Amino acid sequence: MHGIANTAQAQAWNGYEGAHWAANQDRWNAVNGGFDRPLLDTAALRPGEHVLDVGCGAGATTRLAARAVGPGRALGLDLSGPMLERARARAADEGIANVSFEHGDAQVHPLAPDAFDVAISRFGIMFFTDPVAAFTNIARALRPGGRIVFLSAAAPESTQWLGAFGALDDILPMRGFGAPGGPGMFSLADADTATGLLTAAGFHDARAARVQAYGTWGRDAEDAARFMLDSGPGRHLLEQADTATRALARTRLTERLRRHETPDGLRLHGTGWLLTARRQA
Repeated sequence: MHGIANTAQAQAWNGYEGAHWAANQDRWNAVNGGFDRPLLDTAALRPGEHVLDVGCGAGATTRLAARAVGPGRALGLDLSGPMLERARARAADEGIANVSFEHGDAQVHPLAPDAFDVAISRFGIMFFTDPVAAFTNIARALRPGGRIVFLSAAAPESTQWLGAFGALDDILPMRGFGAPGGPGMFSLADADTATGLLTAAGFHDARAARVQAYGTWGRDAEDAARFMLDSGPGRHLLEQADTATRALARTRLTERLRRHETPDGLRLHGTGWLLTARRQA
């Protein structure tokens, strides 16, 4: 891996957080996969194009892009070694030959200039310590007139999974949890902030469209609560509590989630901004 500027996030995504996402890649895809169609439909990928997938994680969207652009190619870029290991293995298992993955920080990674027609990201752009540097680096990697289609998380109050954590307000240190500001999952929750950063990085016609999709978090409330509290944010909260409080938190979250059980599993909706822009031709 080349130089890293975003050291705190690199530590997280090569530690517990990255390992959890890698081990549970299918579950996280069930959570976020409802956003794949709006992302890819807007990207309007064409055969022969070259695609950069920023913050690709375990590579679900990279593989979808590779299938759409063959005989073109898709490159996935991510900070997380554990997730990239899974991404490469899954691509090999599926026999996708026109996909590759690189371990690096989008803020500074030496991407080939003018090499890509389009850059995409499914919730992989909210963790930069210097988003303008990252977006500027991505812009250089696009061909003149190249386009971006990025998804970022929208306002916390429009996200049902975060709302469910409201049941824990009085027993866990929730202050600041889910608050906008970065780097973090809601760093680009304000559309004007997001489009302003893209413009500052040299993109043109930056726009944000609100999108919503349902995701499946588990088989039922118990399964979903366990998954949420074992993920990075949930684990961080529980680490600050004693054993009795942890048990109470699991019980409360499970009860709050019961209203979202369906015959197809525990389903919650999330809301994002679909960010689009172009590099100047």
